[in-house]
Amino acid sequence: MNRTGLIIQREYLSRVRKKSFVVMTLLGPILMASLFIVPVLIAESGSPQQEMLVLDETDLFTGYLADNDEVRYTYLDEMDLDQAKTQLKENEAYGLLYIPCGQHCDLNYIEKSIQIYSEKTIGIDLKYGIKRQLEREIENLKLRRDSVDLAKIEAAKTSITISTISLEGEKEEENFSEATTAVGFIMAFLIYMFIFLYGAQVMRGVIEEKSSRIVEVIISSVRPFQLMLGKIVGVAMVGLTQFLLWVILTFAIVTVAQLAFFGDTYSSTEIASQMSGSEVEAAMQAAQNEAIPKIMKVIDSINFPLIIGCFIFYFLGGYLLYGALFAAIGSAVDNESDTQQFMLPVTIPLILAIIVAQTTITNPESPIAFWFSIIPFTSPIIMMVRVAMGVPTMDLVISMILLVLGFLGTVWVAAKIYRTGILMYGKKVSYGEILKWIKFKG
Repeated sequence: MNRTGLIIQREYLSRVRKKSFVVMTLLGPILMASLFIVPVLIAESGSPQQEMLVLDETDLFTGYLADNDEVRYTYLDEMDLDQAKTQLKENEAYGLLYIPCGQHCDLNYIEKSIQIYSEKTIGIDLKYGIKRQLEREIENLKLRRDSVDLAKIEAAKTSITISTISLEGEKEEENFSEATTAVGFIMAFLIYMFIFLYGAQVMRGVIEEKSSRIVEVIISSVRPFQLMLGKIVGVAMVGLTQFLLWVILTFAIVTVAQLAFFGDTYSSTEIASQMSGSEVEAAMQAAQNEAIPKIMKVIDSINFPLIIGCFIFYFLGGYLLYGALFAAIGSAVDNESDTQQFMLPVTIPLILAIIVAQTTITNPESPIAFWFSIIPFTSPIIMMVRVAMGVPTMDLVISMILLVLGFLGTVWVAAKIYRTGILMYGKKVSYGEILKWIKFKG
């Protein structure tokens, strides 16, 4: 095995054996799986049904508000507001909905006078649920008052579906831009996180070796460029290992949790047992028959070979480019606190890229999206968004070529800095000093 290979092996094994690697590898999937599981558990558990008293002086809404899992409405008859408040305290109900009549039960007065009394904080969902129901009924009452035919209004309501069709030669294919956009943005965000997490690890590794003077021993056996390249590739392999373990373990945890907590809830047997009546069965069967082909069409519309291939390329290309820069920064300073002045120029392109990625989603063919997907410092993130949404082949080829050239140029510059900086101690380095290192021939 050559010397670079030995350095890669050393970097890889020394990091995967650390307790922090093991802890984060196990903790990461639990945290990610909790993002899927906890919201479902909360939705499943819900909160106990609350009682809401209703004092309707208008008699326009009696029996109108519908009970649900969260609230049960109890209508009060033949009592005034003070008596209703007393009953609220005695019954320990959740709240009292008061709909006053005013002088003539005018709808314009009613809509501005409805109140909820409670000794507890009323939840936003409940408050807006009541608001929406009463607004809808008051609108209907106004329309009836003006002799407007509600049936015609209901019949005029329209919900259209717009399909986007891609043209490839004479073949037309429906695509689902929302799904592909989401896939592209997730991929771009993973690259962004990977570069930051593991680029910083490269930098810290260089600083630790430099401060402990171990690097002097290593440099006596290998060239600085071999050391830098071995460190970057070794950390990249650690990152890929951790990323793959996160994906596998997260999938396993979510699957086990689904079987343990939600298996009965969502099993077809349970659903079938809960169904009553042929109409419900027919409706559910129809919805299922409609949904499954649509999901399959969405999956088919995503060009997975292209997206996965581009993800691997930009994933590695972006990391290697920035990893070299982080290694150069680590070699130029004596401790981590001194890195701040050099971190800003490196991190700004990444932050700009993640900001532009959000505008690229709305307009993938804009000039800013094009140039940010071509420039090597931002292309790993922006081009992933554009690839998922469909990008001209020439744009993709130019971006890849420039990323490779950018990576080679960055490694050349970083190696120049690394070669001198790795053996420089006790001196505050400025940008002018680093420029001299880059220009130095020898």
